[in-house]
Amino acid sequence: MASAIRAVNGVRLLDCSSDPSHNRSVFTLVGDGSGLQAAIMALFDRAVSDLDLRTHRGEHPRIGVVDVVPFVPLQAATMADCVALARRVGAAVADRFRVPVYLYGEAAVDPARTRLEDIRRGDLDGLAARMASPGWAPDFGPLAPHPSAGASAVGARMPLIAFNVNLDTDRLDVAKAIAAVIRESGGGLPFVKALGIRLEARGIVQVSMNLTNYEATPIPRVFDAVRREAKRHGVNVLESEIVGLVPSAALSATTARDLQLVGCTRDKVLENRLRDS
Repeated sequence: MASAIRAVNGVRLLDCSSDPSHNRSVFTLVGDGSGLQAAIMALFDRAVSDLDLRTHRGEHPRIGVVDVVPFVPLQAATMADCVALARRVGAAVADRFRVPVYLYGEAAVDPARTRLEDIRRGDLDGLAARMASPGWAPDFGPLAPHPSAGASAVGARMPLIAFNVNLDTDRLDVAKAIAAVIRESGGGLPFVKALGIRLEARGIVQVSMNLTNYEATPIPRVFDAVRREAKRHGVNVLESEIVGLVPSAALSATTARDLQLVGCTRDKVLENRLRDS
């Protein structure tokens, strides 16, 4: 998949990460509109050919072999640019690969599909059931999931931070309880989405989060909330991690040591990778 992206002119693959428990890969790439469209089509080409969701198992919710494609404005790009690109790419993907595509975020046409988690609720089986009901036809493509590739969500949004906190326990109920307390939908921290999952390969559990507005709800505040809730359950925080890249401003008021952050080198900072590329 990474090689397919790197082969496209005018696009740079800034970061790639994956792990066996989530059984999920995250690619961060940058380029202009035409280059990004070509790279996403190349990614779909490999994913649809090589992967089969019917035999896939992983801890993270997903609806397709290419689960979600978010376009994010950087430098001179605008959100309007990203919305137009998301809709163009979504239509092209559905037409070429016969994969149903749902537009989300700022690119959503239906307000009920603005939130990615509403589209992904119940994984592919849940979405497939909703597709048969009024109001849940995809924005582009067939009215049923692709047999092996499922469906995809394509959208536009501002940068988010994928931030995980690993707990020094194998108790999944604790991770789920903490996630339920801290996430916005449960009355917790604004702009925080959270799940409790098991990292089978390591014998521990994780509070897996997306921070959709790190300025309004900074990383240190989220980390402290998780640590506080873990302590209530008699559990210690083992470490934290960032998946993908992070804007430098998100780390300006803290340190890796304060967050017990592992693997956070200069290469994880978005601006550094853009400059290096």
